[in-house]
Amino acid sequence: MSILFAYPKNASFGRMVSKEAIYRHSALSGKVKELFVRRIERITRQYKLAPETINIPATPAVPEIQVFGVQLRQEECAPEILAAIDRAVQFPLLFELCYQDRVRGVAAWKRLGESAAGATLDKWVLSIHYSGPWLAQDAPRSPLPHVLNLEGLYAALLRPLLPYPAKPNESLAEQIARIEAIGSVQYEIAQCEAKLYREKRFNRKIGINRELRQLRQKFLVLTNLPV
Repeated sequence: MSILFAYPKNASFGRMVSKEAIYRHSALSGKVKELFVRRIERITRQYKLAPETINIPATPAVPEIQVFGVQLRQEECAPEILAAIDRAVQFPLLFELCYQDRVRGVAAWKRLGESAAGATLDKWVLSIHYSGPWLAQDAPRSPLPHVLNLEGLYAALLRPLLPYPAKPNESLAEQIARIEAIGSVQYEIAQCEAKLYREKRFNRKIGINRELRQLRQKFLVLTNLPV
């Protein structure tokens, strides 16, 4: 199955989004604005996935999904750019980045925040952005998956971009939390390996090696690989 999707014609929007509109809705530094100028050719609001366009009911967590096309001037898109666009749009977003004759899907998990007491806040929280591979512009696209509501659709569109597949019966929130934990363990492994390389005392190396084995085992468990 392709990680690019064939969005229905009824959901087509095709309206340009000015960079100035993004600036107005995001507190951007001069450096990030410069990145927009140097790296972004244009931004297009391509599709609106909502009850009135695709006949799938909304949920409080996902009232609507928007698909933005971003035409790049350089192959790499700075994460600050996508974060700024995401913060400026008050709905979950999916990006299709285009460079020359290639396209790739990119998205962050975007959810409404919660207070310490568990109440839902009117503020969106972003994960890091996850990217699929570069594909040809005319690569085959998959039809939208059959789901019960927009929250299920959002999970189904986002999951193909994630670096590790979901475990059986794992929710999107649980999957993202596990992926973030994997990143933390990878960082700890790199730090431990660097410490082992620098350490000259044999007795200290024994303890570092023990710690490194434990971290690598934790990594295998989190990634669902054979231990």
